[in-house]
Amino acid sequence: MSNPLKKLAGQTAIYGLTSIVGRLLNWFLVPIYIGTAKFTPDQYGIITEMYSYVAFLVVFLTYGMETAFFRFSTLQEHDNKKVYSTIIYSLFTTSFVFIALAFLFDQSIANWLKYPNNKEFVTWFAMIVGLDAVASIPMAKLRADNRPIKFAVINFANIGVNIGLNLFFLAYCLPMYKAGETNWLIETFYNPEIGVGYVFIANLIASIVKFLLLLPDMLKAKFSVEFALLKKMFIYALPLLVFGLAGIVNETIDRIMLKRMLFESKGELETMTQIGIYGACYKVSIIVTLFIQAFRYAAEPFFFAQEKEKNAKETYSTIMTYFVIICATIFLGVMLYIDIVKYFIPNEAYWEGLKIVPILLFANISLGIYYNQSIWYKLGGKTKYGAYIGVFGALVTILLNYIWIPVYGYVGSAWATLICYSSMCIISFVLGQKHYPIKYNYFKIGIYLGLALLLYFATTQFTIENFYTKHLIHTLIIFAFLGFIYAIERPKKVVI
Repeated sequence: MSNPLKKLAGQTAIYGLTSIVGRLLNWFLVPIYIGTAKFTPDQYGIITEMYSYVAFLVVFLTYGMETAFFRFSTLQEHDNKKVYSTIIYSLFTTSFVFIALAFLFDQSIANWLKYPNNKEFVTWFAMIVGLDAVASIPMAKLRADNRPIKFAVINFANIGVNIGLNLFFLAYCLPMYKAGETNWLIETFYNPEIGVGYVFIANLIASIVKFLLLLPDMLKAKFSVEFALLKKMFIYALPLLVFGLAGIVNETIDRIMLKRMLFESKGELETMTQIGIYGACYKVSIIVTLFIQAFRYAAEPFFFAQEKEKNAKETYSTIMTYFVIICATIFLGVMLYIDIVKYFIPNEAYWEGLKIVPILLFANISLGIYYNQSIWYKLGGKTKYGAYIGVFGALVTILLNYIWIPVYGYVGSAWATLICYSSMCIISFVLGQKHYPIKYNYFKIGIYLGLALLLYFATTQFTIENFYTKHLIHTLIIFAFLGFIYAIERPKKVVI
C-alpha cells in the first residue's frame, strides 16, 4: 500500500474511531429503546419520524458550507482565518433565525406534524439542529488542521452525554418507576408522561455540551465577515445544498411519506407501527453506513489534498477497489449471521421487517460507491452535476415511494432506496468518465460484489437445522471469500 493510501487508512481509523464508535453506541441504544424501555413499534415510530426531519434540517442549516470550507481553505488566494470566520458567522446567524422562528410557531408546526400535544418536540429539535449546524464548521476545521485527538475527545463527550442520559432516563428511571420504586433522583428528574421525549432531551443536552466545548474555537474567529468571499462560497455550496437536501430526501423521505400516505387509510397505530418496524430494521442495515461515514470523514479532505499528486487518479481507483472489498465483506457477514444479528432488535414484533435488510445493505453500498465517484465534480468545481444527480435521485425516490407505499408499505420504500442509489451511481459514473476519467478496476469491483451476492443467495437455498453446523459452514464461506480476495490482491512477486 503506497504512502498516500497508508495516510488515508490512518486518518480513516482515527476519525472513523469516533464516528463508528459513536454511531455504534447510538446504534446499541435501539435494544435499550425496544428491550429495556419496551417502546412498542408505534412508539419507536415517533423516534424514527422525528429524526428523519432532523437529518433534513441539519443539511438545510449547514447549506454546503462544510465542503466549501475544505475547498476555500486550501486555495492560496484566500486567507484561512477569513474563510473560517466568514462561515462561522454566517451559520450562527441563520441558525439563530431558525431557532427563533421555531419558538414563535411551535404550536402550528406541532399541529402539522400531527403531534398537537407535544409542541415541545419542535423547540427541542430546533435547538438540536441549530447548535449542530454551527458546530459542524469548528469540527471540520479540526479535521482540516489534522487535530484528530481533540476531534475525538469532543465527539466522545457528545456521545457519552447522550448515551449516559438515555441510560439514566430509560434504563434506570423508567424500570424503577414501573417497579414502584423511587428515590430523589427519579422524583427530581423523571416524569413518566414525557415517555419517548427523553430520547430527544438527552440529544439536546448532548448538543449543548458539544457546542460549549467548541465555543473557545469559535470565539477565535474574529468578527470579520468578508461578503465577497461569502458570495463565492455560496455559489460553490449552493449546488451542494441542493444535492445534500436531495440526498436527505433519498435517506429519510420514505418514513415521512409512510406517515403522510398511510395515516388516513391505516390509522395512526398501524402507520406508526410500520414506521417503527422499518426504522428498527433500517438500523440493522446501517452497519455499512457506519463504515462509509468513517471513510468520508477522512476521504474528503484527503481527496482534495491528493489532487496535486501526479498519480492521484490511480490512487482514487485503488481506494475504490479496497472500499468495495470492505463493503462486500460487511454485506456477507451480516446476511450469513442474520439469525444472530436479529437479536439486536429484542422484540419479535419487529422481525417481520428483516426481509428488507439485504435490499438496504446493497442500497447503502451503491451509495458508498457513488460517494467515492463524486470526487470528480468536487475537484473540478462542477458541483452543479452533484445537484443534478441528487435531484434526479430524489425524484426517483419520491415517485417510487408514491407508487409502492400504498401497495407494499415499507418494503416498497426499501426497493425504492436501492433503485435510487443504484441509478445515481450509474449516472455519476457515466458523467465522471466524461469530465474526470478514472480507470476503476471494473472487473474486480463486479467480481467482489457479485460473488458476495451469489454466496448469500446460495445459502438461502439450503436449510440447515443445526445451529452450530450452519454457522460453521457460513464462517467457512466468509473465510473462503476473503481468501479469494487475498489471492487476487496480494502483491505479486517479481521474478528476476
